[in-house]
Amino acid sequence: MLAINVLVLSGLAACSVPGTAPRLTSTPRFSPQQWLKTDSDHFVEVSQRRIFISLRSLAEKLYRRNPRQWRKTDAGSVEEAVSRIFDVEHGWRFEGLGRRRGIDALHVAFDPSFTGDRVQAFIVGLASMVQTAFGDKVGFYMLNDLDAQHFYNAARNVEIAAWKLATARHQDGRLLLLSNEMGTINNLSFEREFGRVIGILEVLTEVIEHKTERTVVRVVQNMATAVFLPLP
Repeated sequence: MLAINVLVLSGLAACSVPGTAPRLTSTPRFSPQQWLKTDSDHFVEVSQRRIFISLRSLAEKLYRRNPRQWRKTDAGSVEEAVSRIFDVEHGWRFEGLGRRRGIDALHVAFDPSFTGDRVQAFIVGLASMVQTAFGDKVGFYMLNDLDAQHFYNAARNVEIAAWKLATARHQDGRLLLLSNEMGTINNLSFEREFGRVIGILEVLTEVIEHKTERTVVRVVQNMATAVFLPLP
């Protein structure tokens, strides 16, 4: 079943530029190296791209719910603000964030005193943390350099980030960022995207743990007091 799913999904895969998010196109691009890849290699690459589809969707949703954030920059639209995060070679480091990435950028996003683009800080933190779990790579062969513990820690960190997004507030009680909306019609689209990312990271944890035969240390945290787990 894994092999079938990979063959179907790999038709969407395209080569990615280092320092940018993995992308999907409508037609496959093959190289001689493709013949060296196992089904697991293809599965990891497709999973990586699926995660970044969800992260990009989250960025757009957050900007539309929080238009003041993208207007803090010189971007001319939501689309341009999202494109600057995902389509430009920058190594996930932005001057407005002091070139922080990963967990450091997430801490900036949840700092009430931060006056910059909070959506950018949040998405850059998540995306660069995920890329760290992938070894900052976009092509995989034999999975020798991947660590299941990194995917597990990343999954838990996305859970923590999602909880903080829904609860972190200014001193006056206002949410730092608006996301899910409860009302006559509930908007839980953010929750669904987070769920996809977490689910994919958990599957990758299982796959890499099985392939490398390296046991993952699993932890249980209370969301209210949880801290981000380290990645290299």
